[in-house]
Amino acid sequence: MENMAEEELPPQEEEEAQVRVPTPAPESAPVPAPAADSALDSAPTPDSAPAPALAPAPAPALSPSLASVPEEAESKRHISIQRRLADLEKLAFVAEGDVDTASSLNSGTLDPASTAKSSNEILKETDTDIQVFPNYSIPQKTDSYFNPKMKLNRQLIFCTLAALAKERKPLECLDAFGATGIMGLQWAKHLGDAVKVTINDLNENSVTLIQKNCHLNKLKVVVDSEEKEEGDALEEDDTLGDIQVTRMDANVLMHLRSFDFIHLDPFGTSVNYLDSAFRNVRNLGIVSVTSTDISSLYAKAQHVARRHYGCNIVRTEYYKELAARIVVAAVARAAARCNKGIEVLFAVALEHFVLVVVRVLRGPTSADETAKKIQYLIHCQWCEERIFQKDGNMVEENPYRQLPCNCHGSMPGKTAIELGPLWSSSLFNTGFLKRMLFESLHHGLDDIQPLVKTLIFESECAPQSQCSNLSKQGKRKSSEAMINTAKKQKVEASAAHPPFYYNIHRHSIKGMNMPKLKKFLCCLSQAGFRVSRTHFDPMGIRTDAPLMQFKSILLKYSTPTYTGGQSEGPMQSASEDTVADRVEMSVKDKAEASGCRRW
Repeated sequence: MENMAEEELPPQEEEEAQVRVPTPAPESAPVPAPAADSALDSAPTPDSAPAPALAPAPAPALSPSLASVPEEAESKRHISIQRRLADLEKLAFVAEGDVDTASSLNSGTLDPASTAKSSNEILKETDTDIQVFPNYSIPQKTDSYFNPKMKLNRQLIFCTLAALAKERKPLECLDAFGATGIMGLQWAKHLGDAVKVTINDLNENSVTLIQKNCHLNKLKVVVDSEEKEEGDALEEDDTLGDIQVTRMDANVLMHLRSFDFIHLDPFGTSVNYLDSAFRNVRNLGIVSVTSTDISSLYAKAQHVARRHYGCNIVRTEYYKELAARIVVAAVARAAARCNKGIEVLFAVALEHFVLVVVRVLRGPTSADETAKKIQYLIHCQWCEERIFQKDGNMVEENPYRQLPCNCHGSMPGKTAIELGPLWSSSLFNTGFLKRMLFESLHHGLDDIQPLVKTLIFESECAPQSQCSNLSKQGKRKSSEAMINTAKKQKVEASAAHPPFYYNIHRHSIKGMNMPKLKKFLCCLSQAGFRVSRTHFDPMGIRTDAPLMQFKSILLKYSTPTYTGGQSEGPMQSASEDTVADRVEMSVKDKAEASGCRRW
């Protein structure tokens, strides 16, 4: 028995070492068994008769399972974590609408190539296909931002370049902030050999995406003046043109190379890139600037406008045109610093952006003429009358005398504020806009045709053609009036359009029904004023009439509310003096009702 006990001791000692229980003195064989059981059960086992008999049986059977318990637990936990991660990934793909990838996750066979391919969506705009990253419309979540709401902006710039291509070719064109490359792809695909397009972006992922989009549209990619060699490169017969793709800072690129056409569309303000843009741009070239920092330009963050543009602004009824003139003034100052002048071709301010397109005129003489057109604006905070300050460096004793209104004499305190510096000259070029309209018809861009037509009427600021039909004169008098109007338009064709506009609802008379907008335009035209609608405000009227005359004519052709607004003719009972008195009383009533509120 002692020999048997001695032979059984080594396995028990190994077993105890695995269970990590202290080994008692080996006086007898049955002694270590209860200790092992107690260690396994985590509770003291009472001394009983069956205990020595049960000890040899469970010891050999439990030892292998106890040795593998930590490994099995760890492996099970690892498997459960993997399953949870797979479920979370599946939910993410389902939330993005990618059902195919989610089903492949369910089957457990997820191909990385298919995941990358399915995560990039392909969009189409103006017969141009582009591949975009997930969350492409959220700038904070993607490297290549693409905004579908800027389609109107891209079409306006395309028509601008198409009109410039009729003057000279080929044109060196630069899209300084390519992102997805959609704008440069449209230029190269639809204008062909007339343009040599360069798309630039500083982000490496955006450059890779631009190259993929070039091959997607059968365009050959040129990197550093050499064709990029890839396995899926297209043959020369199948390509529609060449596009050079660069990856560098936009300021560095514009300092290194010269271009005929430069488009700047950074995220936010563009003032940091204007000096570089005008440094090497060619004579009679075009620089287009898209500003999306509308919170500062539309006077919601006035301190930011002062920091970026050095301009003092407040919220007015004509705030959109004010924003356009702020950007043009910044562009003009940048051009003058490079001994260049500008000619504004058009300026557009819509909900999401402000677009300014200018032609570059080289020479210090042009630069001096451009700098003279940057002036300050005097704005009345009571009636919102406005006028640019007169030229000259002499300080006036009473600058309020420049305003046509009499609010300073009738209202307490300081009634006017100085805004600017702003661009004081014309914002539109009629001839260039007509060429843009022709290009939009030629390329089938139906979305911007109404806007371009409105810009043409606004640049001419001439009476509408419907006015002759609404007059109650005879045929002979009507034809004579049309001839005189045509002669007047020829004389005023060279004159710049009036600055700013009035909102007809803002200046409506309390208790009166306003006339229809078209009829009111004709009434202003018949009174001898230049008049047109404006794209800045759907209810705005651009005219050279002073605010007092504007309100007088508005009151004359309005009808009292109690008559139901049935008649649209002029009020016969109101004389000119009575109309002027009622206009002044309405201004005072609005001022008293608003208290000391200032814009």
